[in-house]
Amino acid sequence: MIIEVKIPSPGESITEVELTRWFVTDGEWVPKDKELAEIESDKATLTLVASASGKLHIKLQPGTTQPNMLACTIDTSVEAPAESTPANNTPEVKAEPVKKVQEAPKADSHAASVQQPEITISPVARNMMEEHHLTADEVLDGLRRIGKKEVEQVLEWKKHTTQTAITRTERSEKMSQLRKKLSQRLVAVKNETAMLTTFNEADMSEIMHLRSVWQKEFTEKHGIKLGFMSFFTKAVSVALLEFPKVNAQINGEEIIYHDYCDVCIAVQTDKGLMVPVLRNAESMSLADIEKGIAELAQKARSGKLSIDEMTGGTFTITNGGIFGSLMSTPIINPPQSAILGMHNVVDRPVAINGKVEIRPMMYLALSYDHRLVDGKDSVRFLVRVKELLEQPHKLLFGGTLPEKALLGL
Repeated sequence: MIIEVKIPSPGESITEVELTRWFVTDGEWVPKDKELAEIESDKATLTLVASASGKLHIKLQPGTTQPNMLACTIDTSVEAPAESTPANNTPEVKAEPVKKVQEAPKADSHAASVQQPEITISPVARNMMEEHHLTADEVLDGLRRIGKKEVEQVLEWKKHTTQTAITRTERSEKMSQLRKKLSQRLVAVKNETAMLTTFNEADMSEIMHLRSVWQKEFTEKHGIKLGFMSFFTKAVSVALLEFPKVNAQINGEEIIYHDYCDVCIAVQTDKGLMVPVLRNAESMSLADIEKGIAELAQKARSGKLSIDEMTGGTFTITNGGIFGSLMSTPIINPPQSAILGMHNVVDRPVAINGKVEIRPMMYLALSYDHRLVDGKDSVRFLVRVKELLEQPHKLLFGGTLPEKALLGL
């Protein structure tokens, strides 16, 4: 039976994809569920998988193509080759007698000297050697002690050879569909939105203290480490429900508000920036958030994200701090209205109750679409996030103090 394997459709709006590479060769026998090829679109990277076992016949070469095109066929009537059978069904192979190999005679000292790398001898040195009847080996034997002069000579020689080895090579490669679409979207954001950025800073002392005290117990119970992202995602979710415009988006002449927080987490991969969605983050615990982010990041880096995991989202968090960024202006992820940028944690002197103390500080940046979000709301939103990060116990009580929650205030 011949089974056709077609290019999958990443979505209704996608009319062009790129077959980047085949993982198998034409005529190869493949087992069911084996990954055959990689398909890249402007939204995600997909994998072509064998729906049955059989002999593969490639019908489409790497390059730009369209969804539903015939990529390959699988002939299921062809059985697996002998080497593909399980080990317990493999016939016993008798060992052949080992033939004794005659040991090669050792090379004499003259042969050893011939095989040594060629030595460069200056004309003056050669004349001196001939005058005193010295060979190159005898000169080298006399230089067994390495002094400052000899080291300086070698350093000067290496400097000279390094300078002469400088090259000016260039290479070019085709831009991927994902990179082309990303470029178009970035330009569109700057041209179609009134993007502004507001900054603040957060004292990370309390969060770092919680992590240092409870990290071991948290990891043992939940099977994952407690990082910064869960605190930021939770704090953002509380603030988004208090400032709904930051969580909204413009659709033509309408404003669409969301009563939930689908937070996009930017993940850097070899193919570019991927932004998978963590849905209903407002209802998740810190452990659930950490697990969800870890799963999405692993899928993004291995090219296993589905279209559903890449679409939607009401707000985005990007962390340039993992690369050492101190401050930046993140760009909005359309059609969202805002994005939060995290940065590197640096010990800095700050004023605490009239005294200068060294605290672990992080700059925060909120880029927002001024067409929808007013300056007042953007600043208040970022101040609220800062407050929740510096007093993380408030996250347990809907963003308020425990005393107020107890008193119903």
